[in-house]
Amino acid sequence: MNGADLVRLVDAIHREKNIDAEIVFLGIEAALLSAAKKHFGPAEEVVIALDRTTGDVAATLNGVPMDPTLLGRIAAQTAKQVMIQKIREAERISIMRDYADQIGAIVTGQIARLEHGNAVVGLGRGEGFLPRSEQIPGEALHVGDRLRALIIDVREAGANVKIVLSRTHPDLVVRLFELEVPEVADKVIVIEDVAREPGHRTKVAVSSIDSRVDAVGACVGIRGSRIKNIVEEVAGEKIDIVRYNESPQVFIANSLKPAEVKEILLNRDIGRATVLVADDQLSLAIGKKGQNVRLAARLTGWNIDIMTPAEYDQQRTNAVAQLGSLPAVGPDLAMDFMGAGYISLADVGEVDPEVLAKFDNVDVDRARQIIDQASALVAELEVKARQDAAAAAAAAVAAAAQAEEAERAAAAAPPVDADTSEGEPQGTPADVPSEAQAEEAEGAEAAAPPVDADTSEGEPQGTPADAPSEAPAEETPREPDQTAADQAEGTQEPPQAAAE
Repeated sequence: MNGADLVRLVDAIHREKNIDAEIVFLGIEAALLSAAKKHFGPAEEVVIALDRTTGDVAATLNGVPMDPTLLGRIAAQTAKQVMIQKIREAERISIMRDYADQIGAIVTGQIARLEHGNAVVGLGRGEGFLPRSEQIPGEALHVGDRLRALIIDVREAGANVKIVLSRTHPDLVVRLFELEVPEVADKVIVIEDVAREPGHRTKVAVSSIDSRVDAVGACVGIRGSRIKNIVEEVAGEKIDIVRYNESPQVFIANSLKPAEVKEILLNRDIGRATVLVADDQLSLAIGKKGQNVRLAARLTGWNIDIMTPAEYDQQRTNAVAQLGSLPAVGPDLAMDFMGAGYISLADVGEVDPEVLAKFDNVDVDRARQIIDQASALVAELEVKARQDAAAAAAAAVAAAAQAEEAERAAAAAPPVDADTSEGEPQGTPADVPSEAQAEEAEGAEAAAPPVDADTSEGEPQGTPADAPSEAPAEETPREPDQTAADQAEGTQEPPQAAAE
């Protein structure tokens, strides 16, 4: 290779891989020097230099000029390997430098492959790594898909550079707004804060430095064109644009939309906001699985409690009674606490003593006593609540066991005929006599005296009134006591013996 070809090669590597040309020249010189040392031996003094303009190689061996072609084929192969290694190292350093400056920026790439749920994204000069934990829940990724992601980390991994990407970071939504909304990119509209639950919902607080520009309307776009593009990019995630306001009450009310708020009470000492809503707005303000109020709390920075006016009045009444029962508080101071926004024992137990010391007739020592007593009462009430819950659970388990036992007993009982009389065994029909009953009735019929036609209804039903008895009239019947005894013992003589 002549000098001109070498210069063109160095320039191509410089432009394609964004590597400084001087680094490439130094790599070639180091490769040739390594090959010369291997060919002539390490004891020999070899000097090799490249002309940066012409690409000519100047080599000396122990101060005597030599022809570089004398290095031989094996030495040339060694030089090639060293040169490739040097270029790769220079490329890695260049990629590391370029992408390290882009942490927090959005990049566009194409999914090259999927490895155990993780995605490798081609970014041009390097490859991005999108872990499963940084993917939007429920989003299906396929090889060849193009996507946008946020660079959150760049680090060396062996001989390569690992560029970690994220599609769940809140800043991804901010960068998408900057791409889709020119007013955001120009800083006319400011994104104050973002609260995000990836794959479900995001709340974005925006404000405008120009009174002529509506922040919410500009972000939504004509017929929702701008926000629609952002929603599609984050796999259909819902995005609420909230108008920012310096007043906490107004900002909290805006962040809870579409629910309508009646009143907001703030306790700045503990950063808690009590929001009162109508009964029909309670579930809307809380949201599905508490999502709406949770995102609003993150967006505004306030701990938000949502309740109806009736619930608020009941809680205040309970808190006044509980705080008034504390020896260090009393009824008057309890009312002062209520006026300052402390609507529960837990509120008083969480505050610092210095904060309570601002109330009249309360010093730091008394404040510590109040906090200790309130915390102790809270713990006592929690223990009682757990005991009540355990007792209720045990009662429910016992009731379930009794019901199950009753079901098993009912399933094990023999079937009952519809004609079965109340007093008879369930397995024997009432109109079918048993074998013992039949024998007893036969013996009684044989031993009974003859019945006249005018016999009353009290006679045994088994003997017809107009049927003559088989025994002659002059025969003497058996003694009544003997007959009763025989019946009691259950042994009856046959009808022939009775006739004799």
